[in-house]
Amino acid sequence: MTVLTLGPAGTFSHELAAALFGDDIELLPTIRAIIERVAGGSADGLVPIENSEAGGVGETLQGLMEFGVSITGEAYMPVRHHLAAREDPERLMVIYAHPQTHEQCSILLGSLGVEVVHTSSNAASAVAMQGDSRAGAIIPEMAATIYGLPIVLRDIQNNRENTTRFVQISATPRSDDRCTKCSLLVDPGTDRVGLLAEILGVFARRGINLTRIESRPSRRGIGRYVFFIDLEISEGWQEAKEELKRMTTVRELGCYARLEVPGI
Repeated sequence: MTVLTLGPAGTFSHELAAALFGDDIELLPTIRAIIERVAGGSADGLVPIENSEAGGVGETLQGLMEFGVSITGEAYMPVRHHLAAREDPERLMVIYAHPQTHEQCSILLGSLGVEVVHTSSNAASAVAMQGDSRAGAIIPEMAATIYGLPIVLRDIQNNRENTTRFVQISATPRSDDRCTKCSLLVDPGTDRVGLLAEILGVFARRGINLTRIESRPSRRGIGRYVFFIDLEISEGWQEAKEELKRMTTVRELGCYARLEVPGI
């Protein structure tokens, strides 16, 4: 089956998808477009969900809230950002960068004091700088190669351990017994003293490790949130999930295993 991921050519998503799935990939302009297509059942998708520097990817989290898709795999990709330009960095008038890339490279960008214009993807940043000799772009190596852009500064990310976690998504859940993690979307529907402690206690009492918990606005007003929870599958996790369902509204986002990434 074709796998959809974020384009244009040269994004980190494109590079990872090519390593995992070869040529059977299709590039779409937005994460939302990917998730919407996947929900229709015509293809699987590969989307970024969190970064070690910038945190959760809002467009992916919102898409998981809105569309009935399941997470069926995860992969981790080291992220290396480079500044491409045809001028010395000090002579640039504008630098194009994806918002998450901007955040991940904020130290260098702040020191340059150059206007930063946000784009829809890292590859779109590469396209945007073409034709303007005083423009630069923060892009991955693959995009620099595809668009023939010279790199003037390498590895400009704030943290050399910068890593992005991607998830494979499908219209149907994974059904084999090799899964090692599960993701839940928990909607308390209300706010009260001790609510979060009660939710976490369901897992703590059973010794279940949570690898991630993140709040997201429910869009029902200030102070009302839903929670994304990732947990390691271990004894008692099903019972914990059922107890949580008696307390809150729980949507299972899928159980999955880590995908091995060749060459990355």
